[in-house]
Parts: sequence; structure tokens; C-alpha cells
Amino acid sequence: MTSLDADTVLFSILALVIVENALEIFIALRQVKVYRTALKVPEELTQHMGEETFHKARKYGLDQEKFGIFKAIVADVGLLCLELYIGLIAVIWKLSIQVVDKLNWDSSNEIIVSCVFVLISNVLSTFKSLPFKIYKIFVLEETHGFNKQTAGFFIWDQIKSFLVTQVLMIPITAAIIFIVQRGGDNFFIWLWIFTGIISLVLLTIYPIFIAPLFDKYTPLEKGPLRQSIEDLAASLKFPLTKLFVVEGSKRSSHSNAYFYGLWNSKRIVLFDTLLLNKGKSDESELSDDEKGKGCTDEEVLAVLGHELGHWKLGHVTKNIIIMQIHLFLMFLVFGNVFKYPPFYVAMGFQPGTRPILVGLLIVFTYVLAPYNALMNFAMTILSRRFEYQADEFAFQLGFAEQLGQALIKLNVDNLGFPVYDWLYSTWNHSHPTLLQRMGRLQELKASKKLN
Repeated sequence: MTSLDADTVLFSILALVIVENALEIFIALRQVKVYRTALKVPEELTQHMGEETFHKARKYGLDQEKFGIFKAIVADVGLLCLELYIGLIAVIWKLSIQVVDKLNWDSSNEIIVSCVFVLISNVLSTFKSLPFKIYKIFVLEETHGFNKQTAGFFIWDQIKSFLVTQVLMIPITAAIIFIVQRGGDNFFIWLWIFTGIISLVLLTIYPIFIAPLFDKYTPLEKGPLRQSIEDLAASLKFPLTKLFVVEGSKRSSHSNAYFYGLWNSKRIVLFDTLLLNKGKSDESELSDDEKGKGCTDEEVLAVLGHELGHWKLGHVTKNIIIMQIHLFLMFLVFGNVFKYPPFYVAMGFQPGTRPILVGLLIVFTYVLAPYNALMNFAMTILSRRFEYQADEFAFQLGFAEQLGQALIKLNVDNLGFPVYDWLYSTWNHSHPTLLQRMGRLQELKASKKLN
């Protein structure tokens, strides 16, 4: 690798941060223009979306986008560039050494110092992001009727999240440093294998042990919906072992459904907000804005038909394989360039000081930033393709009408705005827009009639 001056490296990184965020802001501003000028309900939705709901969705989308732009300018450009320029990473590393010395631990042990570094960095990161989280939840989401969190719930949630993150990150950090130190010239292969194993372990334990720390999961009660879901799963040979409803309404009124689990032990989770009237037979338990929201049993089945399509078509497996190849390439690059001295001097370190964890951060976040941007865009395109395929799978199961109705209801209940700038949608959306999915379902219906 050709030697570059440390200042050249630093200013190249700063330029990269600014250009990357400028592109994101430019694309976001295109969508802001759409929010301000699209004042008429699309013809395809006039029977499903009233003027009042349309304008509520427009204002919600506009507020979200303006907040996103503000956050990008202040945090992702302003604060980050300042941190890089003053060498905050090196300052935190020095502080970590001082903390280790104060505790009478071995400050020459890079594993110990790296673990303290992670803890201090996470504390600073938590406080830095807190004002934005508070505004988003208690101002933006509250204004538009989605926030259900109390201040106490939020504080306890943040504490739990921080503690769980440290419990997971600190031992993983120690293992990464150990592998790089002891793994020889091909340590990146062992590092890749380790992260692959950790990914599978987290996929397994997160829904079972970690997610219940934050939300209440209860088995879906016996009845027509449960029986229909079990019958659908059986017909597709989906190895369903448990079926839960998560009390997401304590956090937000947004709705969702997903499945998880490896091999022959799968579980399906439905948000209570996905179910009509939150699955309650007594409407007196609901607030006025909750009544009538959610999907009927048939529409819930259609949504699950779509989700099970992802499983049947191997989308989850394909994504895992792609991400493992992606990780291998990133670790390969890391293994070849992380010892490059100007990287560390640019971050404020004295010549000769090259912490492994900092090298990983520099390579993954900045050196590979253009590659990551292209990879994310490619995965976004692939994700939209998978969504169309899953919609077609649900269509072939006989859920054409129900899926269309469910998509409209979920969009309306979540105040999703149906009109998007083409570049904004292409760059950001992992799912096709509502109008695109409705159009595709109409094409499938027309094709079926011709055949």
C-alpha cells in the first residue's frame, strides 16, 4: 500500500463522511419536495384512503424526513467530523489506559484496554444519541399518535438495552483481539468463522432470551386464527413450534409480524397491533384511536403467507450466505491493511500505537465505506425482488384480495405516505412501495385470467 501522509488520510476520511451524507441529504430533500407538492390521494387509493388520513401521512412523513436531515447534519456530519478532527478515538484510548491503571490491572494487555475502551465509547455514544431518541419518540412520534411509551418505560428500556449491549459486546471484543493476536497471518479466516458462529448463536438466543427482556410475549390463544395459522404452516411443511403475540402496543402503535429460529424449530411472532382491535373482543379495553385498527384473521393469514414465502423460497438462507461472503471480504481487506501506520496517526495516535480494535473501526467504517454503500444498495435491490416474490407466493396460496387489503390497512394504520420520489425510493426502500405492490398484484390477477 502506497504510503500517505496522516493528514491526507484524515482529510480524505472527513471528505468521505461529508460527501456520503451530502448524497443522503440530497436524496432526502427530493422526498421532502414530494411531501410538500403531492397534495392529492393517488387514484388507486381513493376508495381506501381519505383526504384527512392522506394529509396526516404526508405531514408525518415530512416531519420524519426533516428530522432525519437535521440529525444527519448535526450528528453524522458536524459532531462526527469534529470528533475525527480532534482525535477523540485516541483520547478515549488514553483514558481507557488510565482507567485500567487506576484499577491496578495490566495496561499493557490490549484485550483489557480494548474492553474498557468499548465500555467508555458506548457510554459516550449513548449520551450523544439520547437527545435524538427523546425527540423522535416523545415529540415526533407523540405528535402523530404513535408513541405509547412513558418516561419511566423509556428510561428502563435504555438501561436494559445498554446493559445487554455491554454483556454481549465486551466478551466478543476480547475474543476478536485474541484471534487477531494469536491467529497468525491468516487470522482473518478464524475471525470470519468466529463471527459466523456468533451470528448464528445470536439469531438463536436473541428471540428466546433477549427480546423478552424488552417486550411481553404470550402464546396466541386457541381459536380460529391460531388454527388457521397452524394449518397454513402444516400445508407448507413449515416447522412451527410456537406462536406468540408480542405486546408491541406498549412501545408503539406500529405493527409487524415475523418468524425466527433455525432448522426445524421455527416460531412466529405477531404484534398485537397487527390484529384487529389488538385481538381483543371487548372494545371497552381500547382507546378511541385503537378501535377498528389492525387486520382481520384472513388478512393476518395473508401477511403470514407472505412471510412464509420468504422461508419457502429460501430468502433467509440466501441473505445469510451473502452476508457471510460480504464479511469474509471485509475481514480479508482488514487483514491486509489494518497495520498501515497513517490510519492511526490520522486518528490522533502517536506513531507506533496501533490498537487492533481501532484498526477494525477504521477499515470497516471508512476504508470500506464506498464498498459498503454499493453493497447496501445491492442488498436493497435484492430485498425488493424478494418482497415481490413473497407477494407472488402469497398470491398463489389464494390470498390475492386479502394481501392487497392487508397492505392497504397496514399502510393507512401506520400513516405510510403512498407517493415517493423515484430516486429516494430506489436508494432507501427495502420493500416496494404500496402502489408498486398493488400494481404487481393486479398484474398477477390479469396474468391468471389470461391463463
